[in-house]
Amino acid sequence: MPVDGQTELYGILGQPVSHSLSPAMHNAAFRHLRLNKIYLPFPAQDAGKAVEAMKALGIRGASVTIPHKQAVIPVLDTIDPLAAKIGAVNTLLFRDGAAHGVNTDWLGANTALAQIAPLAGKSALLLGAGGSARAIGFGLIQAGVSLTLASRTPSRGQALAGDLGCPWRPLADLDGFSSDLLINATSVGMGPNSGQTPVPARLLTNFGLVMDIVYSPLATTLLKEAKAAGCQTVNGLEMLLYQGSAQFELWTGLKAPVTVMRQALLTRIG
Repeated sequence: MPVDGQTELYGILGQPVSHSLSPAMHNAAFRHLRLNKIYLPFPAQDAGKAVEAMKALGIRGASVTIPHKQAVIPVLDTIDPLAAKIGAVNTLLFRDGAAHGVNTDWLGANTALAQIAPLAGKSALLLGAGGSARAIGFGLIQAGVSLTLASRTPSRGQALAGDLGCPWRPLADLDGFSSDLLINATSVGMGPNSGQTPVPARLLTNFGLVMDIVYSPLATTLLKEAKAAGCQTVNGLEMLLYQGSAQFELWTGLKAPVTVMRQALLTRIG
């Protein structure tokens, strides 16, 4: 649809945002459903000033990415309880001059995994101690998963494990450990270091399903070796897709055209 005076504005707030796949994904969904909406990149150094500007401009919703997922929280009018518990927001809704914060990262991970198998009652090893691991960890526990956290840095990993109420172990000491799920929430394996993997190939037979949140490259070394070991695999694009589809539904109240959004992402990454 043509952009006009009735077009509703959405976008992604972060620094940098030029590499983001979200505009391709959301604009494809808007076009498919013939919605008079457009999604734009909003590079910003100051999260607080950016949110106030969005309110003033009548922007209807926004994604939030690095480095602002925590920085936006003090300037929000309301925040979803689970997002407050996670301590990070990746989605903003603007209504009646107020900004509401939500986290859909955990929904993206849970939904991607649940396409393969139900989560309740499963065991999982989560790798990482950053913001992504935090959101995914809270989401898995919410879904009834028995969680163990592993990380390279003991202090960060033990602190997050304490917040999650789960055991921690060193990432370098996984011999003899097994679980239903293995989720890599670190950046290990991301290009240009795509040959790296956080878990030795010989240990992958100890896991039934392996998900890597890295999506560049789409087929990481971890996923290639997991597939060779007989594991089911989920690539990082699926988490991005499902966190985005949850955003779309929060903003529009409509069912997200997931197939269209996935194809837009695949086209964008070539």
